[in-house]
Amino acid sequence: MGDSILKIYQHFLKIHYPQLHKKEKIYFNWSTGKDAALALYYLLQDKNYSVEHLLTSINKQHNRVSMHGLRRSLLEAQIEALSIPFSTIELPEEPSMNEYELLMRQSVSSLKQQQFNHAAFGDIFLKDLRAYREQQLANFDIKAVFPLWERDTRQLLTEFIELGFKAIVVCINAQLLDTSFAGRIIDENFIRDLPSNVDPCGENGEFHTFCFDGPIFKYPIHFEVGEKVYRSYKAPTNNSETNSTDVQQDEIGFWFCDLFKGDTND
Repeated sequence: MGDSILKIYQHFLKIHYPQLHKKEKIYFNWSTGKDAALALYYLLQDKNYSVEHLLTSINKQHNRVSMHGLRRSLLEAQIEALSIPFSTIELPEEPSMNEYELLMRQSVSSLKQQQFNHAAFGDIFLKDLRAYREQQLANFDIKAVFPLWERDTRQLLTEFIELGFKAIVVCINAQLLDTSFAGRIIDENFIRDLPSNVDPCGENGEFHTFCFDGPIFKYPIHFEVGEKVYRSYKAPTNNSETNSTDVQQDEIGFWFCDLFKGDTND
């Protein structure tokens, strides 16, 4: 009974005396792309949270953002334009799941010691991924927050454009999109040209982007477009009947559009 009255009182204070409401300290898992940018935009407007840190995974061997290969220099240019403290998880080339989770736990543990009790992500509808994140963070008594969760992805991409965000495609799944999509700017024509089997936000990993302008940045990030590079990666098949290391592996191909940091921002 007492807890119920306390919650009602706290809600009353939050509504009628917002200046007395203490914001929850939260860090954001920053991937440099459009979904992360839009999710951060919503989070920065949420009166319940104070975004005080960004966290990004880096392939330390190549000095690039994991998954889509953006150069570290462009990540750092983004961070400067956002003016939010950040740190990186320095991953080796093709880390095992155990290596990845160990390094992730070290970073999360450090943030927990800094009184971060909430972590935000730009995920939209991948339930297995959300459950995994929530399970891992629960070990640190940290709550996961998903500002874009279960929003319509076509509407989200349209809203992204209408808000004034700008992004360029830096990586595509070659099995689903042709080479011409690598290096394209996200606009209405891009949405219109996407095949019907590709999610408008690329939520299934069909493509990845670099966000270089928008309402969350103090100024646009200048860059130059380099060459397109094709790379293939081994995808182990799921074979529960053998523990052999000689199990047949499929290859997954990706086109990367390399970007270079441009002239110094004004």
